[in-house]
Amino acid sequence: MTQKTVCQNRKAWHDYEVQDTYEAGLVLQGSEVKSLREGWGNLRDSYARLKGGEVYLYNFHISPYPQAGQFNHDPLRPRKLLLHKREIKKLVGKTTEKGLTLVPLRVYFSRGLAKVELALAKGKKVYDKREELKRRSAKMELERSLREKQK
Repeated sequence: MTQKTVCQNRKAWHDYEVQDTYEAGLVLQGSEVKSLREGWGNLRDSYARLKGGEVYLYNFHISPYPQAGQFNHDPLRPRKLLLHKREIKKLVGKTTEKGLTLVPLRVYFSRGLAKVELALAKGKKVYDKREELKRRSAKMELERSLREKQK
């Protein structure tokens, strides 16, 4: 199964602690699909919300497709996500109880269909980010010293 990644939200891994991921379909217009196939999507500052028993993706910017003319789409319109009812019920419980948020990690095409990888995540505090940076740099130094000893 081939997957062509259109865009990723790299900042989400830095700002959030990802606990669980879901794959959801995207409801798109024709010009939006063509723009995404060209790679003109941006997930920065986007988020998902539950509204009326459905999940919507907000602030996902898809640039207008030049050849669409007057039939072009609004770049920042809310887009409906397609999930199973049991997944939506699970998300409702976890987002209201535990204070978790829904963050999109990446958008990709799978078997010709636009999909979004949605994460159930908890926001990191500033000190958590600092600790992670310290831990990562210590690990890199350890690996570097081990490589030098092997030479």
